[in-house]
Amino acid sequence: MKYDYSSMGFYTFDCLGWPFASVPPGGGTVLLDEIAMAVSGAAGVATIVAAKMGLSTKAVGGLGHDLMGDWVHERLAHFGADMEDLRRLADVPTSSSIVLTRDDGSRPALHMKGATGAFVVEPDRFDAVTDATVFHLGGVGLMDAMDGDRNAALMKHAKSRGCITTVDIFAGSKEDLADVQAVLPHTDYFIPSVEEAEALTGMTDLTDMATFFLDLGAQCCVFTLGENGAYYHHRDGTVIRVPAFRVQVKDTCGCGDAFNAGFATGLIRGMEAEDAIRFAQGCSALNATGLGSQAGVRDFAQVSEFVRTTPILTPGAA
Repeated sequence: MKYDYSSMGFYTFDCLGWPFASVPPGGGTVLLDEIAMAVSGAAGVATIVAAKMGLSTKAVGGLGHDLMGDWVHERLAHFGADMEDLRRLADVPTSSSIVLTRDDGSRPALHMKGATGAFVVEPDRFDAVTDATVFHLGGVGLMDAMDGDRNAALMKHAKSRGCITTVDIFAGSKEDLADVQAVLPHTDYFIPSVEEAEALTGMTDLTDMATFFLDLGAQCCVFTLGENGAYYHHRDGTVIRVPAFRVQVKDTCGCGDAFNAGFATGLIRGMEAEDAIRFAQGCSALNATGLGSQAGVRDFAQVSEFVRTTPILTPGAA
């Protein structure tokens, strides 16, 4: 394969402010300590974090012909991503967000879907975009033009070529389940947040939710649980719980997306499942220490040392 990692789907421009407490009345002003810009989205964050881990990466998605698209393109180029299939679309803006980050790391956001909902990968590009050891589909539920049959066909093609396939989603209710269900039969690792898994299934028990998605065709579920770590459930019966690391959280934007890239790094480097999850948790935790997706993540050596030396967060502890 030409690339280690091909990351398709949700690429967005983020403008972030910290710390946010309240919206001022009328035309008032609130002073912030920090404002930052970041490439974000389930595919965008994963691309940059994977590149920082030393993986050769390919970006697949859509941008507009606007200043936000120019900046996203420039940042991805800075990290060496191949962008032949990150298409610039006419008459569609780049997907963009204004993210207001509170002191506790939570982040209400205002989002414009833009090019994520408009781009299409035509069948004659299927070989090119799946020329990777790991093919990641990030943002199912936001890709209006690709969700459903098109994404299913592309994922089936990726599996036929021998790719390891990973899927992350943007799901808020059971109405999003059809788009997710379309790709699960071609998914090796399904990696939603626990909140998304609950929204899709109406369940809360981790085992029940994993069984639900395995029955729809996924080979393995990896649920990200925030401060409670991660839960791995393979159809071969292997179940693993990995706790989170203890860090001072600044911004949780992109933590799950950084996890995706870290997990892929572990797979590509031949780590055992638990070690791959732990490494992914390290990427996610470091991501949370800076403002904006990938801000706290530097390189493979940094994450490896962090995983080796950082205490875990005991569930229920302050």
